Amino acid sequence: MSEQIVTGDSLEDQIGNLHKEDVVLDFAGTRPDQLIVDCYYRGTVDGYADFGIFVNLGDHVTGLLHRSELPRRLESLSWEEGDTVYVQVTNVRDNGNVDLGWSLRNSAREFRGEYVHDPENTLDPEEVDSQLEQSADDSNGSDSDQQTRTDANDDRPDTEIPENDFERGGSPSEAVPENGSVSSDLNRTEIGQLKEGIGDIVRLEGLVTEVRQTSGPTVFSVQDETDVVDCAAFVGAGVRAYPEVNTGDYVRLVGEVRERRSELQVETEQLDVVTGEDAETIVNRMDDAIQAEAEVEPTELPAPDDAVESVIDAVRESATAIRRAVIESRPIVVRHQTSVDGYLAGAALERAILPLIEDEHTAADAVYHFFDRRPLDGAYDMDDATNDVTAMLGSRDRHQQKRPLFVFAATGSTNDSFDGLELLQIYDTDVVVLDSAPGDADVQETVNSVVNPALVGNGEQTSTTAIATAIAVHVNPDVRAELTHLPAASFWEDVPEMYTELARAGTHSHSPSDTENLREAIALKAYYQSYDGKRELISDLLFEESVSKGLTEQVSEQFREKLAKEVQTAEANLDRRSENGVAFAVLDTDAFTHRFDFPPTELLLDAIHRRNRDGTFVTLGVDTDKITIRSTTPFDLSDVVKRLQDDVPSAGITPRDGHNRIGFVAGERDRVVEAIYDAIAATLQQPQTS
Repeated sequence: MSEQIVTGDSLEDQIGNLHKEDVVLDFAGTRPDQLIVDCYYRGTVDGYADFGIFVNLGDHVTGLLHRSELPRRLESLSWEEGDTVYVQVTNVRDNGNVDLGWSLRNSAREFRGEYVHDPENTLDPEEVDSQLEQSADDSNGSDSDQQTRTDANDDRPDTEIPENDFERGGSPSEAVPENGSVSSDLNRTEIGQLKEGIGDIVRLEGLVTEVRQTSGPTVFSVQDETDVVDCAAFVGAGVRAYPEVNTGDYVRLVGEVRERRSELQVETEQLDVVTGEDAETIVNRMDDAIQAEAEVEPTELPAPDDAVESVIDAVRESATAIRRAVIESRPIVVRHQTSVDGYLAGAALERAILPLIEDEHTAADAVYHFFDRRPLDGAYDMDDATNDVTAMLGSRDRHQQKRPLFVFAATGSTNDSFDGLELLQIYDTDVVVLDSAPGDADVQETVNSVVNPALVGNGEQTSTTAIATAIAVHVNPDVRAELTHLPAASFWEDVPEMYTELARAGTHSHSPSDTENLREAIALKAYYQSYDGKRELISDLLFEESVSKGLTEQVSEQFREKLAKEVQTAEANLDRRSENGVAFAVLDTDAFTHRFDFPPTELLLDAIHRRNRDGTFVTLGVDTDKITIRSTTPFDLSDVVKRLQDDVPSAGITPRDGHNRIGFVAGERDRVVEAIYDAIAATLQQPQTS
């Protein structure tokens, strides 16, 4: 079988009447310059990078198949590490880098011949037979695997460092001293300073964030408070070094700093897991550094809002929590009410957070992996929490995602969200709640931070969007000019003058009619596909000046037409009555609204209520098992609930989500409706406490 060996750097006189592009070679050389340009070689996938795929050609040489050489997107390839592939050597550079090209032939059967390329003529023919048989077996197995494999490997992290870019690290068996501990003679070096010490022996302390076994060394990614670096440890080709060290361990490491293909790498000589006080020292050092980076600078509020000023410490605390989540590569999930105020608050946070995520991650789709805005209808109940926890655990198991930070906007601050928030707390999930509606103090025990002026005794008018905008400019001051119109658009009436002026003075000046159009357009689009965040559409409406004006005018016109028809129908079916000096307008929403068409009940009741503002006036929307209350005079919903519980104890009266709604059992509907007039009138006639 010796005729299956080809030597030197020329094939034509060794492969008979075959052309060199008709055969595939197994490389047995040791240097890149021994490869034959334009020939096809059999190799194995070594790793992925943003710019292409690294392929091992034999045991000593690695080449790059650049993404520009691929016939389709890099992300769509189903190759995995160790797969057999066929590539063409297109260039061998002076520095030893090997450029590879795509092969249309992806199995040995498609070539007219197979040869072992032994440039130095050192192989024994029997070794060649064995090598060819092994290559054939590997190839057949790989072909079969690739045919049955799906694109599930798209879950692979966006960027992997090619393993053969690492020099072989020192042998642990040779380096570890008899007592098994890392030498304390060296002072600790911060990873961020390694570039200044190439060639030096250093001692590092940090967290192992990843362990990868390559065909050569074992690679440990170690992170400290300044940066992360890959550390290679070698005990044998493909043999796991330091098997006792795993992801999540805190370690001390001694090694030599090297530079490989413009990337820093440490050749590991000693590596120990540290525990107890030593580990706690590392944890505290890293935690302090992250906190210092995340900490926000005191920033002037977008407008002088007394309500927001009253919770300024909570605003800054929440902004710091958001920035920290970005730094720690933790996903951020914004859960906001499906109202205009909720959507605008969520959009303000989104506008501030996405640029930070883009700066933190190189992957183009990172803004979708690390940020999600999920609208929420009503309170955050167990159904919502179960969905979120299930998704969180699935992402952890499938993609190794960290626990997310949940931010609730215009929802989540009342006791009817308590059970859902408690489920998040069981999983040690960080939660921030911002809401302008009255909340319950008990919620503060289940979350990390609550930004709610009412809970600190401030009854001044504001909106959740105003609070969210204040947080957003602390999270990312660069977006301040883009958010000036959002607070004004969040108020349906009595827009505070400070926010009207803020919108008018913004980079893209918005008049009151402009913000009204925005408000109505968001209200309409919020209704359709209500559980979808509609990121791009909302962004176009609010921030893209080239399309925003025309789009908002068109959508707001649709809003007015649809709302006017429903208001006309509803007002024709209002039941009006007076009780103890309080005028009531009652709409049976179960009977006199189109339940599955725009507008939603709350929006319809708001529109009706704004048309009847003389004196003390209350609008009630009565559904099968809930009543929505709108009043021209502020009132204490908890007092109304208590009176109803006393009057109709069998009705199961409960408050609903802090937006002046109460719930009850459907069988007691008539008794509850009859009792609610007295309950509201009595509450309105007693002095109100702030």
